[in-house]
Amino acid sequence: MKPHPLVSNTLLLCLLASPGIAAPSGVAEASPVVLPAQSKELASEGLRRRQLEGKVTLSDAVNLALHQNADVLVALREIERKHGRVVEVRAQGLPHVSLNASLNEQDSRLSSQLAKGVETQNKSWQIALKVSQVIYSGGEVAANVRSAKFSQDAAYYALRDTLDKVVSQVRQQFSQVLATRALIEVAEESVELANQQLKDANNRFQAGTVPRFNVLRAEVEVASVKPALIRAKNDYLIAQLQLAKTLGLDAVPSGKPTFQCIGELQVSGRPMGLADSLSLGRARRPLLKQKRQEILVQKEAITVARSGYKPRIDAQAGYELLNKSTSTKLDDTVNGYFLGITGSWKVFDSLETNGQVAQAKAQMQQAMLSYEDAVQTVELEVQRAYADLQQFRETIESQQQNVKQAVEALRLSQERLSAGAGTQLEVLDARVALTRARTTELQARADYVRSLAEFDRATATDTVYSESFQDPLSQLEKKVLRYKPADLFKP
Repeated sequence: MKPHPLVSNTLLLCLLASPGIAAPSGVAEASPVVLPAQSKELASEGLRRRQLEGKVTLSDAVNLALHQNADVLVALREIERKHGRVVEVRAQGLPHVSLNASLNEQDSRLSSQLAKGVETQNKSWQIALKVSQVIYSGGEVAANVRSAKFSQDAAYYALRDTLDKVVSQVRQQFSQVLATRALIEVAEESVELANQQLKDANNRFQAGTVPRFNVLRAEVEVASVKPALIRAKNDYLIAQLQLAKTLGLDAVPSGKPTFQCIGELQVSGRPMGLADSLSLGRARRPLLKQKRQEILVQKEAITVARSGYKPRIDAQAGYELLNKSTSTKLDDTVNGYFLGITGSWKVFDSLETNGQVAQAKAQMQQAMLSYEDAVQTVELEVQRAYADLQQFRETIESQQQNVKQAVEALRLSQERLSAGAGTQLEVLDARVALTRARTTELQARADYVRSLAEFDRATATDTVYSESFQDPLSQLEKKVLRYKPADLFKP
């Protein structure tokens, strides 16, 4: 596998082959989220302008998270670290050039004693230029290089998995902000209806057509619906703060976010069944590709361990310049080249290499088991998200009809009360039923949008990558990806 390009220090200058984030569905958007590497400034200009206006769309939020989210930044730094590891390990198989110099001085009495009474130079120096090269290492160096490259590719897939998680998280939190804001409107309507009911009860009491009990009952109802409005406002604030944290925005002194989310909760499906969804998840999920790379890493670790059975040969060559030890003049020098080959072979190491090979094989088995477990986890996530979509879609359909019936029931109860044929309790019950139906429908809509974001993450259809190296699962992905990415986000 060819290594991917080195990550630039500029976060979205690469984002590793510039992933294009497909237009998220479920929240109304004017345009898809696209992150071209060559237009970072242009992509951010509109975002900054809307931030100044206090308005942020879902596309803006996703772009901002990819720029500033801590998990994304950490994943990028990990790729840079893995690249440094590749450079470090690759150096083991390349020539090493070193320049060594030394200057020594000893007591003249020691020099005379060593020379048996002959006066010699008590100072010595030498300069040596040395080149060393590994000739044969039993495959250890080559395996280490391949292992480091596989680890680097695994870090790349880990970044892709992080991007999918961040995009899904932003979509879910953005929809939560919209849902809690809509629930505030429902609570405000409920308070307004209660106030109107109180005003009507006061008017009827003043006219002498109803007892004082009706007024008291209306006042109690007004006080009863206000906590729901207070709670809805607090939920809205918490949802905004959670989104701000994911976007990497700093806290403001007021404690309230300065941005306003723009969009609507929309219900849209995906043109595929459960079987296709499972196939997509198995073929596209970066987590599985990362696990496969880790298996390759452990395979190379076995080769490294087995190199202990084989000999190692190193070659050295260089040129040395030093002063004559038999001369009294410090500048009286001698120089010349030197060549050498050294070899070593562990004839018997008390089964140390056997133990290392056994450990490496066990770790490879662990990596394979981890991959199989990851496949089952992906399948479970896809099945759960698919089932949630079905549940919340059915809930929405049932509650939409329920809302219509509740609105009609409230209208009829109010007319009956005005005509003197109904009671105030009937009106209150009808109003509570309407509020409950609207709240349930809104929550089901928000849950559907969040489940849709989780479904797109589980099937890895939220992001599309243009890769410059061979993906180990690319052929499998081509077989199962019968839908174009854009088609997956059509209503």
